Amino acid sequence: MIRSIPSAVLNLLIINLILFIATQILPELNLMDKLGLRYPQNAQFGFWQLFSHMFMHGNFPHLLFNMLVLWMFGSTLEREWGTNKFLFFYFSAGLGAAAIQLLYYSYQINNLYELFNSIGYSQSQIQYALENGEFPERLSNHMDTITSAIEAYHVTMVGASGALYGVLAAFALIFPNARLMLLFPPIPIKAKYLVPILIVIDLFGAFTSYNIGSIAHFAHLGGAFTGIFIMLYWRRLNRKRGS
Repeated sequence: MIRSIPSAVLNLLIINLILFIATQILPELNLMDKLGLRYPQNAQFGFWQLFSHMFMHGNFPHLLFNMLVLWMFGSTLEREWGTNKFLFFYFSAGLGAAAIQLLYYSYQINNLYELFNSIGYSQSQIQYALENGEFPERLSNHMDTITSAIEAYHVTMVGASGALYGVLAAFALIFPNARLMLLFPPIPIKAKYLVPILIVIDLFGAFTSYNIGSIAHFAHLGGAFTGIFIMLYWRRLNRKRGS
């Protein structure tokens, strides 16, 4: 079975699994803090995290689900495109996902800057408040703005989900009528319907307060739309070459 998995997908699966095991058995290495993606102004941010966060997962179900998606859909795309093209697409979708999520974090943190500037806080005071989670009591009626900004500043973003949303989007564009079996509920659905449903769910989660767990909805959306953009661009190039 392993021999039937294309090389890029197989290596991605192995790296993800090794890093997850290392995170569990060697906690003293603090791999999650070092390799998970931080907000760029955070002291723990490193440029490598833009790539390394795609290989880190918070728990086993998170890892298992993402690796199943990578194996099921990534294998098909790698066979369709070849290894180099697939890897370019995969990491481009992951970077697009990270960029959109970081832009959202920036929006949340800028709201806090505007709030604190309105009461005369200096840049150093705002930075201290972000780093230490402290704020004046007179702003207690702005808790949503403050809490979301502090969480955005300190959150560690991990997972391959953003890249995999791009993979799913590409699969749906290439094989729109492929019938996929959902887990919950266990019913078949065509790829061209599944991906829009997933996007709508993430749009709902991103713009409402109805959120299940710490899901980076904007990363999912960023990965999907990056994947769609790349696919449309490639199709346009192919049409030009064929004309």
